[in-house]
This record gives sequence, structure tokens and C-alpha cells, in this order.
Amino acid sequence: MQAIIFVGIQASGKSTFYDRYFFHTHIRINLDMLKTRHREKRLLETCLEITQSFVVDNTNPTPEERKRYIDPAKNKKTHIIGYYFESKIADSIQRNQNRSLERQIPEKGIRGTHTRLVIPKYEEGFDELYYVRLSPENGFIVENWVNEI
Repeated sequence: MQAIIFVGIQASGKSTFYDRYFFHTHIRINLDMLKTRHREKRLLETCLEITQSFVVDNTNPTPEERKRYIDPAKNKKTHIIGYYFESKIADSIQRNQNRSLERQIPEKGIRGTHTRLVIPKYEEGFDELYYVRLSPENGFIVENWVNEI
């Protein structure tokens, strides 16, 4: 079983990456869809209980926010994988403007998440970490983690 945790600002490609690589194999845990932390926690607990692999498709900018998923998953001996999405403000704002109006995030929200963004570390409990960049030619480039950006 895998617990995959995405890390990156809004409009950095996380949901598209989920759709492309994990839609058919992993449950998507996403606060935008679930609306409350209570529902999110219940879905997380259910996935862990039934050993269903999942992806946490939120911004997860800080170690404290990632901990709410890592600790319960570690308690169930789950393999934890982190994907850090390149988070350039100008690029994300541009992609956000190309979204439909109902899916757009206020620019101040993107900037606020960026100011809180802390690069993930293995010490948080990750078993694997990857760096993801968007590529106009290939869609996504996934690289092994080198503990620096």
C-alpha cells in the first residue's frame, strides 16, 4: 500500500499529475472536494483501514500539515512517497488565469501558500521523494530527489 503526498503551490500541476498517473490505482484525498477536515480524516482512516493506496492532492506546504497524513500512514506500515512540484509563482499565476473562473484561486492565496512552502525532507517520514517539473513537450518530468532545489 502507498500513501502519496503531493507538495506544491496551487496551479503547479498536482491534480493533472494525479489524473495522469494515479487515477486508476489510488483514491484521491483532496480538501477542495471533501470540503472539511473531518471528511478528509475519515477518508484517510478508511483508506488505511482497508489498505487502499491513496494520494493526498493538497498543497501540503509545511511539515506540520504533511504530518497529519504521514503519522497515521506510518502507524499502518504504509510506504510513503512524496512528490514536490516545482512552485514558481509567476508560472502558477499564469496557469491559474487559464483555468475556468470557478476553478481559479485568488492570487493572494497562491502567494500566501508560497511563503509557507517548506521543502520536504526524508526526516519527515518519507520513504521516497521526487521532484516534478512541468514540461511543454512531455507534460511532466519526474526526477529523483537530491535534497535541494
